[in-house]
Amino acid sequence: MSGVTTTPVPVRVIGGPTVLIEYGGLRLLTDPTFDPPRDYPVGAGFVLTKTVAPAASPDELGPIDAVLLSHDEHPDNLDLSGRALLADVPLTLTTHGGADRLGGTARGLAPGEDVELDRPGGGTVTVTAVRAQHGPDGCEPVTGEVIGFVLTARDLPTVYVSGDNASLDVVRAIADRHGPVDTAVLFAGGARTARLDGALLTLDGARSAEAARILGARRVVPAHAEGWKHFTEGLGELEAAFADAGLADRLALG
Repeated sequence: MSGVTTTPVPVRVIGGPTVLIEYGGLRLLTDPTFDPPRDYPVGAGFVLTKTVAPAASPDELGPIDAVLLSHDEHPDNLDLSGRALLADVPLTLTTHGGADRLGGTARGLAPGEDVELDRPGGGTVTVTAVRAQHGPDGCEPVTGEVIGFVLTARDLPTVYVSGDNASLDVVRAIADRHGPVDTAVLFAGGARTARLDGALLTLDGARSAEAARILGARRVVPAHAEGWKHFTEGLGELEAAFADAGLADRLALG
């Protein structure tokens, strides 16, 4: 598309699924998790354990224009500190169920729905909700409703935020409608829990590399790839998978 800048979109990984994206003059934060390491009982005797503190506090990040919250029901995507932060953010975009539970400035979107955000210098950014499947087929009664996001603007490259998604079929459908994307923020880490018999709940390294290929992504920023015990892979495995796929140059770490 003519007139689209080639300057990379600034993306900073804070920890877990929390990423600061500066897009069109707006400061957008994904799934806020700022608690220190701790255990979270999640029912039926299951516990999720956070092992790494975030790289920055909300105060250190400064003002946030909107939160892109893939879902509110799991503490590795929205923790206690993250919930407190939402009260100070003008807008939280999330699932319809999440918006009902959170109230306040939360606004629900279903896959395919979008919202236009005013840019400080004029014009708008479009945030489109896209599907995410947080586990194997049929997982929704256990894992709940989840969405991802696509960011577009007339003069900016496309950004995709996967949310907690484990399905390459979902990625193919998003690529068909929105691809190619410039930057893909992929929630990786190969998350697994016994509640779904150890099935993948997010992309692992090999699926992340294949997702990058499907999306035609020029750059992949991994998130949700470290800091929790139920993640079965880390950044090392992700790097190896991209190298094996011949896509090492697309992976942006640090």
